[in-house]
Formats: sequence, structure tokens, C-alpha cells
Amino acid sequence: MTAVSETEASADPAGNSRRVALIVAIAFFMQLLDSTIISTSLPQMGASFGVPAVAMSIGITVYMLTMAVFVPLSGWLADRFGARNIFLAAIALFTLASLACGFSRNLTEFVVTRAVQGLGSALMTPVGRILVLRNASKSELLNATALITWPALFAPVVGPVLGGFITTYLSWRWNFFINIPLGMIGLALVARFIPGDREADAKPLDWPGFFLTSLGLACLLYGLERIAHPEDGALPTVGLIVAGVVVGWVAVRHLRRAPHPLLDLSSFKVQTFAISTLAAGTIFRVAINATPFLLPLLFQVGFGLSPVDAGMMILAYFLGNLGMKTVTTPTLRRFGFRSVMVVNGIIASASIMACAAISPQTPQALVVALMLIAGLTRSMQFTALNTLAFADIAAGQRSSAATLSSMLQQVAMLFGVAVAAAILNLSQIARDRPALDLVDFRAAFLVIGVIGLVSSFRFLVLPKTAGAEVSGHIAGTEIEFSRRPQD
Repeated sequence: MTAVSETEASADPAGNSRRVALIVAIAFFMQLLDSTIISTSLPQMGASFGVPAVAMSIGITVYMLTMAVFVPLSGWLADRFGARNIFLAAIALFTLASLACGFSRNLTEFVVTRAVQGLGSALMTPVGRILVLRNASKSELLNATALITWPALFAPVVGPVLGGFITTYLSWRWNFFINIPLGMIGLALVARFIPGDREADAKPLDWPGFFLTSLGLACLLYGLERIAHPEDGALPTVGLIVAGVVVGWVAVRHLRRAPHPLLDLSSFKVQTFAISTLAAGTIFRVAINATPFLLPLLFQVGFGLSPVDAGMMILAYFLGNLGMKTVTTPTLRRFGFRSVMVVNGIIASASIMACAAISPQTPQALVVALMLIAGLTRSMQFTALNTLAFADIAAGQRSSAATLSSMLQQVAMLFGVAVAAAILNLSQIARDRPALDLVDFRAAFLVIGVIGLVSSFRFLVLPKTAGAEVSGHIAGTEIEFSRRPQD
């Protein structure tokens, strides 16, 4: 089976960019679903391997650390061997590792196969974005980004619910076997419809940059992940975070001075990329990523609902994410990135803070309505951030920009969970109580909402025309005006 030719792709560039984005979205969904689906299966997996459930957390940790080590390498590999080839290899690795995870007989085998899964996942996300960026023009980027964004919105919500259902009625092994058909479909579609590409002048590998960047990211992410587990001790956690920051600073100094750096940091000189990924964008993603972590706990621990009933409440949140996809593109085209990200960010932050006001006595209709609003605004902001990030990125910066964006999103994801967990723990300690209560969740939602609110106003530094070439806002109006006949 051969890839579609460049001639075929150029004959229908808009259709080709949609195909590429849809294929990448399928792979992303498989990857992100796997990252969240096993969380409800750890006790059953531990029983199967003859180890305590808490010991199974190493499977999640090794997956995350392997991703952290190899994500910085993904852009260079895509330039050296071709993004399509690396994407095929990533899907194949991930699929075969999923099969091996399902057949694991003990904890050691499971950890090894999860490490291989992490390698495939590390290459899949940034290289998938590179493929989309290379196959979509500026005018097509908004629709293409909306397609590849939905897995990140849906998978964290549906993963735990689906994982619990599979574990209860089938077996935990099917949480991994479910990736096999998805992976095979992805491989076939990539091979058939995505054209090959490769940089003409691939640079030599920056080994010091790879070592420093990977080490710093791994230490930082592992330290952030440990914040959610205070029973492991505070000193190692602080040590890991400090080490990650220090090594990261050394890595940045090296990347700025190296003749052929692993990552081109010039992308951060582009205002739209910097604010969407490094500044306000990362801060707002903390709020975005903290909410799916807090909501299931709120409904089960704070409200006392069963996992099934809590899952039904979360379903409204999922439907909100889904419902916004149809109006995101026309809204951005009508009002532009700056206005949408400020106003929608304020509404999204207010909906997060409103979660602090609900209780088991709140009418269910109001809770469902709040979940819908929170899901709708989360979806809008997530898509806007991901699209604006690459609106002004030059062709030569795409590989590094996609890799940097993936790294920062990993940090934001774990930082969101870490901040939420830390607030819950601090509130419980301050009350001197042995267990979490509704008041602890109220404090967490209020703080997370304020974080989102502050970052929303930061988007005001953007010009009104930010990303206009991608959204069509203002630029499209000027084009129509210029075509009017002269009086």
C-alpha cells in the first residue's frame, strides 16, 4: 500500500489537510485514551500480578518518564528520517507494546512494555503535529487543529469511565487490546493517505542538548507527579523539581549557543507562539487540566456518588466538549483570537469557580448545565490556544515548535493535577481532618478558577489582528472591502 502522491495531494490541498488531521486525530485518541483508561484498573492488575495496587503506579510513572526522555528527540527524527516514517514507526511501536501489555504475566514484563509504549507515545504527538503543520495552509490550520484537539478533550473524560466498564465486565487486559484495531487502522490510513517528506539538510544530532533537555524534563515531570502523592515524602519531590528547573536552565543556555541545537528556541520570539505555549497559555492549561482531575473526585468523595453515577455527571462535561466543536471555527473567524480567548477564558474560569458552589443538594439540572458550560468553554479555549500557537510559525521552525509545544503541554498537564492535589491536601491539613470533605474541593475549584481568570486577562497583550491569517478575522473583511468597485 503506497502513500498518496504529492500530485494528488496538491490537487485537493484542503481535502488532503483534513485527511491528514483526521488520521493524526485517530492516533492521538488511541494514545491519550491509553494514558487515562488504566487508572481505574490498577487494583485488578495488581491482583493479577500478585502485588499491591499501589505498586502498579510504576506502570504509569515509567510511561511518563519514557515520554519525557524521548519527546525532545522527536523533531530531529522527523527531519532526519521523514515525519511520515517516524509517525508510522510510533504507531507500530505503540500498538505492539499495547498487545504485549495485555499479555504481561508479571509486573516486570508490564513495566518493560509500558516503557516501549511511552517511546511510541513520545514520538506520536509532536510528529503528528508536524505532519498537520506541513500539510495545512494558514487558512486550513484552524479546521485542522480543531480536528486534532478533540482527542485531548475527550480521552481524559471518557477514559476512566470506559476503563471501569471494561475492567468490570471484561478484563483489564482489554484496556490494552482495544488499541490493536485502532493502531492497525491508523497504520493503514497513514500508509495510504499521508505523503512522505524529509528535510533536505538534516542537522547532526545535538547529543548534549538531547541529554540535558531529556534529563531536565524527566526530573521536572516526575517531581510534579509526586506532588499528588504526599505520602512519598516532600524532600525527594522538591529535590526533583529543583533539579529539573536547574538542568532545564542549563539546557536552555546550551540550546541558545549550540551551532546545531536539538531545539530551535527562536519560536519563542514569535509572540503568538510564546503567549500560547509558554506564558498565559501554560497557566490557563493548568486550570484546563486540573478540572477533569477534580470533578470525578468531587462527585465520588464530596457528593458520595457511586462511580457509575459520577461517570454520568462527567458525561455532561464530555458532551459540552463535543458540542463546542461545531461553533469554534465560525466563532474565531467572527471575533478573532484575542477577543475569544479573553471572554471565553473568563467564562471558563467562572464556570470552574462555580463548581465550588454546588453540593449534593443542588438540583441535578443545574449541575448538568454547569458541566455543559464548563465543557463548552474548555473546548473553545483549548482549540484556540493550540491553533494560535502555530499561526505565525515559519516552515523552518515547525519541527522544534511542535516539540516544544508538546513538552510544555506535558508540564502543564502534570502541573494542573499537582496544583489541584496540593490544594486538596493543604486544605485537609489546615482543617486537621483525616479525610477530604466538600470544603476542600471548594477551595481547590476557587484557586484553580482564579488561576484561569488571571491568565485570561493576559491575552489582552495580543494585537486585535493576532492570528488573523489563520482565523480570517479582520483580514477577510479587509479583502472583501478592497474588492469593492471604486465610487
